[in-house]
Amino acid sequence: MKFESSLDFFILFIVFIKLVFLLSAVGHVVLTHLPKSIKLNIDDAKLVYWKERTEFIFVASMSILLIYHFRPGHNKPISSESALLFFLFGCISIVTAKWNIFFAEGKWYKTISASLQ
Repeated sequence: MKFESSLDFFILFIVFIKLVFLLSAVGHVVLTHLPKSIKLNIDDAKLVYWKERTEFIFVASMSILLIYHFRPGHNKPISSESALLFFLFGCISIVTAKWNIFFAEGKWYKTISASLQ
């Protein structure tokens, strides 16, 4: 990558998020399959927390990338019908993402909700 545009940095961000997701997912699987006698200083709840959030960020980022790359009126190396399907898939993916992870379960959201009531 040449890092000439913001798109290059966005793709690097997506790769970083996917690596954090991979590490937290593998860590969660390892911790759940370890014998009870082995104690580690890693909290499984934190791994699950980061796994869920990075999964959401990855899905949203990939959806944004699909919407950007296959937007109508943009030159595409594929047919216009396929580009439209990828664009619509990006739109549907971002709408159906697990938004409650950030809003309903977020600590900041609970604090704001409690202060408004």
